[in-house]
Amino acid sequence: MKSDKFYVATVASDAADVAEEYELGIEIDEFCTASNMDDENFKELDLSVRKKMKISHSHIFHAPFNELFPAAVDPLAIKLANKRFEQSFHLAGSYGIKRMVVHSGYVPVLYFKSWFQEKSVEFWQKFMSSKTDDFHIMIENVLEDEPYTLAKIIEGIKDKRVSACLDIGHAHCKSDVDLLEWIEVLGPFLGHVHLHNNDKTYDCHWPLGNGSMDMNKIMEALKKNSPENITFTVENQECRESIQWLDENGWLKK
Repeated sequence: MKSDKFYVATVASDAADVAEEYELGIEIDEFCTASNMDDENFKELDLSVRKKMKISHSHIFHAPFNELFPAAVDPLAIKLANKRFEQSFHLAGSYGIKRMVVHSGYVPVLYFKSWFQEKSVEFWQKFMSSKTDDFHIMIENVLEDEPYTLAKIIEGIKDKRVSACLDIGHAHCKSDVDLLEWIEVLGPFLGHVHLHNNDKTYDCHWPLGNGSMDMNKIMEALKKNSPENITFTVENQECRESIQWLDENGWLKK
């Protein structure tokens, strides 16, 4: 039942077992904390990642995000973001991974959206200018309260290697804009989706069958509005329940 569309995030304690059982891809989360790429933990984590990759047919790399702000006002903060993303690019390459998720870095109140849009386009255009033709990034919403700014950023970058990663859990609890509107606005720009549920009060990363989101309705909207080659990662602390939900509702086979 090999699926080319669905992945499980390795933040889940059962990610490797579930990926092997259901023949899914995996999204590497071990380096979401940037220091894991360069401290004494790296060797152990590297071995763990390579072991997990052996049981999975396809892979995505999730870049670090803590204190990384591509549209920062301080030039030194931009240099730090670029350094960590470059480090991520090279590490992903060492694993043979060509797709990388990056957080947008948007912070409400701190950034005017016009500034954030302009500086984000500038940062990612420069970052991608030195990358190979087969390397792709997907920019993920986190604290955004609407989908329009991210859509304008992707459109402004004007690079087929750059798409959006819609995190529906983030959108649900951080925005009053209906999720179907998020999907309609970002749909043409989507390359990837993060799947998890919550009760709209907190980013709980609950299984898909729990929470206040109608996941079948969301999946139908994504199927209708997104490119055919879109992919999905389930992001839970334990992912089996969500994968079973996707299987029982027929989504793993669609």
